[in-house]
Amino acid sequence: MDAKLSEMEAVSGGSTPGVGCDGVRALYDRYVVPTYARLGVVLTHGSGCHVYDEQGRRYLDFGGGIAVNALGHAHPALVGAIERQARRLIHCSNYYYTEPQGRLARELVRLTGPGKVFFCNSGAEANEGLFKLARRFGHAEGRFEILTALQSFHGRTLAGISATGQDKVKQGFDPLVPGFRHVPFNDLAAVEKAISPATVAVLIEGVQGEGGVNVARAEYLVGLRRLCDERRLLLLMDEVQCGCFRTGRFTSWQRILEGVAGGEGFLPDGVAMAKSLGGGFPIGAFWVREPYADLLGPGSHGTTFGGTPLACAAALAVLEVVEREGLAAHARRMGERLLAGLRGLVERHSRLWAGVRGLGMMMGLQLQPEPAGLVVSGKQSPAARLTEILLEAGLLVIPAGTHVIRLLPPLNLSEEAAEEGLALLESVSARLD
Repeated sequence: MDAKLSEMEAVSGGSTPGVGCDGVRALYDRYVVPTYARLGVVLTHGSGCHVYDEQGRRYLDFGGGIAVNALGHAHPALVGAIERQARRLIHCSNYYYTEPQGRLARELVRLTGPGKVFFCNSGAEANEGLFKLARRFGHAEGRFEILTALQSFHGRTLAGISATGQDKVKQGFDPLVPGFRHVPFNDLAAVEKAISPATVAVLIEGVQGEGGVNVARAEYLVGLRRLCDERRLLLLMDEVQCGCFRTGRFTSWQRILEGVAGGEGFLPDGVAMAKSLGGGFPIGAFWVREPYADLLGPGSHGTTFGGTPLACAAALAVLEVVEREGLAAHARRMGERLLAGLRGLVERHSRLWAGVRGLGMMMGLQLQPEPAGLVVSGKQSPAARLTEILLEAGLLVIPAGTHVIRLLPPLNLSEEAAEEGLALLESVSARLD
C-alpha cells in the first residue's frame, strides 16, 4: 500500500486527482483516523436529491449528510451566496462586527422567540454552550446537574457523550464529565423524581434522532416547562437534528404543540442548533431566552470560527430559500406522503418491518427484532446491514441504533424523488421478505 500511495503522490505532486476508488480508500487507510465504519462508495458530486460516485452511478440521498443538506446538493442560491461572500470577506475575528452575523441572529430570534444567539461551528459546540449556560445559571447556589433522557444524543465531545443517554458512546472514555444523569424519555414523573438539590436544568431533544426517531409527546413538553418553572430549572432543547424546519416548523416543539392547550406560549430557555442551519456549510448556534441572554458575558465563552461572514451568509441563504419556496409547508406535505407510503410498506412486509414514525422530513423505519431475510455477520447491527443493502440498491439512509434506519431527505424533495425512494425501499423489502 505504501508503494502505491508514494507512486500516486509523486505523480500528483501530493494531491490526488483521479486516483480511483481503490486509491482513495488507500489514502483513508493510511492517513485518516478510523472512527467511522465507512461504506464502500467514493462520492464525487451531487445535484438536488442525488449524489454520484466515481463510477458515475447515481444514488438517491435520503440521508442528507445526517439531516444537514436541507436544500439538497448544489442548490444555486446556496452556492451563489457562498461564492459572493467568499469574494468579500471569508473570516474575521469576533472582536469585530459583521453584517451577516447580525442579520442571521435577528432571523433566528424571529423564528424562535425573544432572546439572543451565540454562533459556533457544530451541534456539539452548541450543546457545550448550553452546558456552560446552565452551570453559570446555577453557580451561586452550587447547582450544576443536568438531567437528560435515555437514548438521547448530544454530541461527541467529552461533555457531549457524558450528557448522552447511550452507553455505547461512553465506552473507553472514563472518567466522564460529572453532572449528568439520565431518565426515561417522555416520562415526566421520572424527571420530577430525579430532581436533586444539585439539579439546574433538563435537556431533551424534541425528536430523538440517533436514538431511533422518538417524538416527544405534547403533554411531556408542556409538563416539563411547568416543572422547570416550579423548580427554578432551565429547560434546554437540543434541536440540532430535528430543528431548522426538519419537522415542517422551524423547531420541533412548534410542530408537536400545534393546537395543543397550554402549548401556545411554550418556550425553552436555551436551544442548540446546527446541521440543516447551513445547508451543508458548517455552522452551529445556541439561542438563549431573554431573561438569561446575558448570563454569558465577555470572556466567559468564545470561538475562533463561530459566526464567520461566510457561514452566516450560507445560513441566511438557506432561510431565505425555505421562506421563498414555502419549504416548511412542502416538507410537511411530502413528509405525510412518505409516511403514508412507508406505512403501506410496513403492512406489506411485516416480517421485515415493525413500524414507522416521524414528523416532516425526519422518519424512522423500525426493523423487527429478527428481520426476515436479513443476514447479519459478526457485531454488525441489522440497521447497519440494511443500510449497506440499500446503498447497493441506490438509496442512502442513516442507521439509528441497532434496528432503525433514518430517512432524512431534503426539505425540497420532489414528488418524483419521493416515489423513487419508496420504490427502492419496496424492491429491497420484497427481496428480503
